[in-house]
Amino acid sequence: MTKLVTLIIDGQQTTVPEGTLIVNAAKKIGIDIPLFCYHPKMEPVGMCRQCLVEVGRPVVDRASGQPVLDGDKPKIQFGPKLETACTTPVSEGMVVLSQSEKAKASQKEILEFLLTSHPLDCPVCDKGGECPLQNLTLTHGSPQSRFIYDEKSRAEKHVPLGELIWLDRERCIQCARCIRFQDEIAGEPVLAFYNRGRATDIITNSEPGFDSVFSGNTTDICPVGALTTADFRFGARPWEMKAATSICAQCAVGCNITFNTRREAKSGGKVAIKRVMPRQNEAVNEIWICDKGRFAYHFAENNERLEKPLVRRDGELVKASWEETLKVAASKLAESREKMFVLASGRLSNEDLFNLKQLAYNLGGEALLYTHMGGGELTASLGVASGTNFGEMGAGTTILVVASDLYNEAPLWYLRLKQAAERDATLIVVNARETKLERYSRFVIRYSYGDEVETVSELTKKANIGEAISGAENLVILYGSDGLGLDGSSALAAACAKLVKSRAGKANNGLIGVWPRANDQGAWELGFKAEANLAKALKGKTVYIAVADPAGDDPALATALKEAKFVIVQELFLTETAKLADVVLPAQAYTEREGTFTSGERRVQRFYPAALPRGETKADFAITAEIAKELGLELEGRSAARVMDKMAAAVNSFAGITYGKLAEVSEQWPIVGRGDLYYGGAAYENKQGLGVQLDLTPGDLTPAPSSIRRGESLRPDEDRWLAVPITRLYDLDVTVRTSELLRQRIGAAAVLLHPDAAKTLGVAAGGRVEINGSRLEVRLDAGVPVRVALVPRSMGVSIHAPVIAKLKKA
Repeated sequence: MTKLVTLIIDGQQTTVPEGTLIVNAAKKIGIDIPLFCYHPKMEPVGMCRQCLVEVGRPVVDRASGQPVLDGDKPKIQFGPKLETACTTPVSEGMVVLSQSEKAKASQKEILEFLLTSHPLDCPVCDKGGECPLQNLTLTHGSPQSRFIYDEKSRAEKHVPLGELIWLDRERCIQCARCIRFQDEIAGEPVLAFYNRGRATDIITNSEPGFDSVFSGNTTDICPVGALTTADFRFGARPWEMKAATSICAQCAVGCNITFNTRREAKSGGKVAIKRVMPRQNEAVNEIWICDKGRFAYHFAENNERLEKPLVRRDGELVKASWEETLKVAASKLAESREKMFVLASGRLSNEDLFNLKQLAYNLGGEALLYTHMGGGELTASLGVASGTNFGEMGAGTTILVVASDLYNEAPLWYLRLKQAAERDATLIVVNARETKLERYSRFVIRYSYGDEVETVSELTKKANIGEAISGAENLVILYGSDGLGLDGSSALAAACAKLVKSRAGKANNGLIGVWPRANDQGAWELGFKAEANLAKALKGKTVYIAVADPAGDDPALATALKEAKFVIVQELFLTETAKLADVVLPAQAYTEREGTFTSGERRVQRFYPAALPRGETKADFAITAEIAKELGLELEGRSAARVMDKMAAAVNSFAGITYGKLAEVSEQWPIVGRGDLYYGGAAYENKQGLGVQLDLTPGDLTPAPSSIRRGESLRPDEDRWLAVPITRLYDLDVTVRTSELLRQRIGAAAVLLHPDAAKTLGVAAGGRVEINGSRLEVRLDAGVPVRVALVPRSMGVSIHAPVIAKLKKA
């Protein structure tokens, strides 16, 4: 049990755990001590001195060790000097004065020093309206300055630290929050101080500049307007914008976010999303988001969005009415019945997927998930249970990460596992190549591509590692598809499932799939299946494709689609698949409607509409319901909440979930997003739902397979290369490539080769090789096995599983 201490702060008595800092004890009872450098997620440094307070402690008799009494109360002795509230831990009987004349004089003087060379540009500063320095100056500052205006120090104002983040050096107060975030939280110390005294500047020491996928978080915690994002600079004022609660749709983590919107003339009078901000959920993303989630929202406002239905006439897609389009689609589905199937993407919400599944079931067809990764039937039955939280994992917990590059596939899980390892959780990383997470792991295991299943199956036989797995109080396994396709990842999931089968249903235990899309887990929970030979399945069938682009991903699937009987495509854009369709149905972006996603941790979370729908677009679940109506079937299409009610009644794992329950919140620590802004930064308080983790009931617990089926392992030799797929954070997915800001991060499709392997081909870094008909730029990595080529997914190269390939200099 943690020892508790009682103290008095500004006349209010409070009891907090021993070791609590004064500033945090004050925050818990609603007292905001002014500060700049301190942040509750980082180690205190006491740099800015803004939080100086008077501290008194009980006088203790040296002989007896007992407090000296002044009447019936302990005698309090205040120190001669003020102390920093952000570095001083509380003690029993302590008395703190943050509003005494001495403390207020100090706060006023510190502000005066900070403002000596700070520019007077609040009316045009992006931080104006949510600026701690501005607010504290109004509260504690002097109306006059004793310094001469002409002696103000000038500094460079528009400095690009990278293509995403800009620095105004004149506004910087050297609190080091950004530097410390990159060092302590992100583990990427790419920012630093340069020079000394008044000449001190923030610099980036990486190439390219500010090379971190978490860079945008520094703009949230910057207490002044020194750091701004490239897409929000001079874009809007905080008080002009409205806030819409949402969930990031870029990966399986399910980060809680807020869209800030404004109706503006620049957007033709439409409501425009001006920026994405983190929303606190300590069980998911805390108060952080990655740069992909922050900047990849621009797809929703792209002018190439579909806004009207299309029907193929005389070989051409032409605009048509919804009535005509729905009738054509329904008639073809009615003709095909059991010879139809739905092919859906994990970009869809639970409500969309449920209606699609119901439609396929009622017609006698199949509901397939478009994915390169399998094993979802195991994560649905042996996944983590309610109460699982990476933030609570430490000593006694073993976390096993297999065939996954979390930094690129799920950046916030990378951060969370890094923190768990720092709390003494046993982190084991198993991969064929080096990944960034390894620097925080206790054990690293290498295997050759193709040996994933055997390696996992043999883990418990290794002395220290076997002990760490079998003897752990909690065991969580995250598996991915690094170097694997559908069959390989399915076999790997089965091998991992055998390690956790005895722990199913227990919090902080289970199997997690590092899925490529936000709601792949939701699709598996609803009973969608994956098809290994999709090209064969397409031939001669009527296929209803929802928010997936198989033709754009693989030329072989484009050919197969041409041989399909009839193709219905539901999409945001005229993708390569949509260009081959007989009917195209324009869908709303998730920013324009409400719904839910199920994260990889099996947490169902609700998102809300942020902007108005474009043109004649409709929500995906509503489109499916209207097609069903034409077929004489009844599906809910009026309200996403009503679809959830039907889902909860029909699907065991969703039982008891309602939109009201998903909107429930509870108190979180640290307290952020309230009135002060300077304590936790500009992240939003969570007022509209923390989500609900799905329960595992005894009937859902599928036994782990006793035997594991997998395909033949492919091996390179002197004449052949093994090409394996890997995931990059920034790729050519339709929701990413439409963001102008991320274009530089996406870059060109490139193959990773070992330097010796490149030498045998006669190419250097930056050169080009041809692989299976695609010409790719060469990048060198000594961690890649010789005669193995690492090929990025979703970059226009049709390699989705390990293949033997021929490489030659292009």
